[in-house]
Amino acid sequence: MKRRDILTAAGVGLAATALAGCQKQTETACEQQSTGQTFNWKMVTSWPKNFPGVGVGAERFAKLVEEMSNGRLKIKVYAAGELVPALEVFDAVSRGTAEMGHGAPYYWKGKVPAAQFFCALPFGPNAQEMNAWLHKGGGIQLWEEVYKPFGVLPMACGATGVQTAGWFNKEINSVDDFKGLKMRTPGLGGEVLTRMGGTVVNMPAGEIFTALQTGAIDATEWIGPYNDLALGLHKAAKYYYTPGWQEPNVTFELDVNIKAWETLPADLQAIVRAAARDVNGDMLDDYNARNMEAMETLKKEGVDVRRLPDEVLAKLREVAAEVVDATAAADPVATKVWEQQKAYLQRLSDYAEVNERDIYNIRRS
Repeated sequence: MKRRDILTAAGVGLAATALAGCQKQTETACEQQSTGQTFNWKMVTSWPKNFPGVGVGAERFAKLVEEMSNGRLKIKVYAAGELVPALEVFDAVSRGTAEMGHGAPYYWKGKVPAAQFFCALPFGPNAQEMNAWLHKGGGIQLWEEVYKPFGVLPMACGATGVQTAGWFNKEINSVDDFKGLKMRTPGLGGEVLTRMGGTVVNMPAGEIFTALQTGAIDATEWIGPYNDLALGLHKAAKYYYTPGWQEPNVTFELDVNIKAWETLPADLQAIVRAAARDVNGDMLDDYNARNMEAMETLKKEGVDVRRLPDEVLAKLREVAAEVVDATAAADPVATKVWEQQKAYLQRLSDYAEVNERDIYNIRRS
């Protein structure tokens, strides 16, 4: 069967299983489940309408939930700016303006400093490692603990894999070339750039091309070739640098208002979780496939793709380690998250060192 057929069948099975556990729920939730009550929810996102990868992933999540629940939970997806601005998704879900949101955790670092540790770390975990920590290493439980005071329940719902270092209108030949550089880059990667003498400018996807073209910024990173090509960034910058040291992966999140979540019967809650897990994996597959194709297209169009010099990468790594440790130390919640995460990631790295690294090296030899 197709994946969608399997998921629909799974949704029916989840409904039957949930009925058996109905006595564990509130009386209201049990009645909603037994009577087949329908729910109409809003989901705000940080992405342009139908934007490749992230935007399409959010739409796919909503469609999966509606199909798996046989229409009992319908979710209307709002693009960035349609209901709330791109960078205010978390606040909108927290205060109940929308029952759900889809965005990137590091966008709300000003409100929740620890959030960025669930998203992307410079020279940090790739998608597989982040997923292992979240789903098998206690990361999800920590994430829920961090967001609970804000009335928000988080779930992983998408991943990019390794990104690129970005688009630049000046060459990067040495560490000094970062001084005075105005660049759009969020999260901890932005903190690294600041320490290197640059200036960080944060903005949503819809504003990047114009800012780069007009010189309001000198450089930008977005996600990777797939999305960069869609934004037309190759028409506004001269040089495309790799690798994506600042974001070896970005994990996107599904945010759910906890009060709204508690009104859902158990079978619908299970369907939401199952759909989020499916989109989490499917989006990574999409990025891996489409980034390859987009990079081939960009090269055919004459884009100057360059690797950052070893000297620059070494300095970035040194500064990144300082930034991550300092950010964690500045917030007790972030300290707790980073200590647990760092220990688990070290174990994953040790395993990769004795097993996976040789495969990659031999394959390229």
